[in-house]
Amino acid sequence: MTTSAYYSGPKILQRLHEGPLGVHIDIYAAKLLKEGHCQQSAWRSLRVVCDFSHWLARKRLDLHDLDEQTVKQYERFRLRYRCPFVSDHSALQRLLTVLRENDAIAPRPTVVLSQLDQIVEDFDRYLSLQCGLARVTITRHIPVVRRFLHERCAGGSAQVSRMTAADVVRFVERHAGDHSPRSAQSMCWSLRAFTRYLQYQGYIATDLASSVPSVKQWRLASLPTYLLPQQVQKILDSCDRSSPMGMRDYAILLLLARLGLRASEIAKLTLDDIDWQLGQLTTRGKGRRQDQLPLPAEVGAAIADYLRRGRPRSESRRVFIRVAAPHIGFASSSNVSMIAKMALVRGGIDGVAHKGAHLFRHSLATQLLRAGASLTEIGQLLRHQQHDTTRIYAKVDISTLRSIALKWPGGAS
Repeated sequence: MTTSAYYSGPKILQRLHEGPLGVHIDIYAAKLLKEGHCQQSAWRSLRVVCDFSHWLARKRLDLHDLDEQTVKQYERFRLRYRCPFVSDHSALQRLLTVLRENDAIAPRPTVVLSQLDQIVEDFDRYLSLQCGLARVTITRHIPVVRRFLHERCAGGSAQVSRMTAADVVRFVERHAGDHSPRSAQSMCWSLRAFTRYLQYQGYIATDLASSVPSVKQWRLASLPTYLLPQQVQKILDSCDRSSPMGMRDYAILLLLARLGLRASEIAKLTLDDIDWQLGQLTTRGKGRRQDQLPLPAEVGAAIADYLRRGRPRSESRRVFIRVAAPHIGFASSSNVSMIAKMALVRGGIDGVAHKGAHLFRHSLATQLLRAGASLTEIGQLLRHQQHDTTRIYAKVDISTLRSIALKWPGGAS
């Protein structure tokens, strides 16, 4: 029995196998072993499932009655009569997944979408399949579209065809100040793409994309924040390279500091992307673009050390995975950004406007510029698609700018 990997007492083993879920408890325990849960985490998950099984028996329910709604009922019971833990919900969701993988319960019920939600769902699919946008990009724009539709077409999908330019303008005026100017620009991009899609699909006859207002924001208006080389080294030295987490974080920080990778590129990095013989790295960047970068010896040694001594066993092909179970790849780039942010805190770095993974990218570009690299070379290393993107780093070369600056009229000579 797989449950015997966590429990040895005959009484608790007997109790675990009681109730409607008893015959499947070993499969669930095997899932915990596969995901690499520690004993304490597995104990808590198994006890929640065991209590759920006995609750089902008292309610005279069997596996045919088990679905998301049944789990919600039990969670309400657990909140009232038990001492719930933060991991209880994920343990029960894992149970549903295991039972469905083994055809023990019915598949997840199909959600019937409203007509407006179906339009949003089709637009989501259009952005992914036709436009080739990454999931993280689509996720930013869909909420804007859903909000716009439900505000303008609260009466139903029939109102979509009666949409006018004034409706679009009023929506922008109402929500442009909700967040930063950059967010307002993103909102306008979403509306332009969506109105083009509506015209393309025949929902509207007129071109409303041209009526979406523009939100002004001056490009290159601020200086990029950056770290000095000694500060970067201080952050690297703050990693505890004797622990699995420290080895992982050290390798990630080196990829940020030495190659200027984006957080999303590190999160998506797989074992197949590293060519150890040629000493190069394949990155998957914006717009599904792939680039080959040289793998510095220092970075390669840190990754190899992590893979040999720090990386937990996992079926995932991602290079960097979670330390805590389940041992899978990062859910998004925000995990890498959080690792960078915590490293900055450990290193005692203050006085920077933004603390995150992109700060290391700015620091590398600034260091290369001061070492004599051209903006073209920096843009190639950072894989900028447009040369204008690299121009912001010209402003950090203060000494060169001072030599070409004109004297202020009436000022000191």
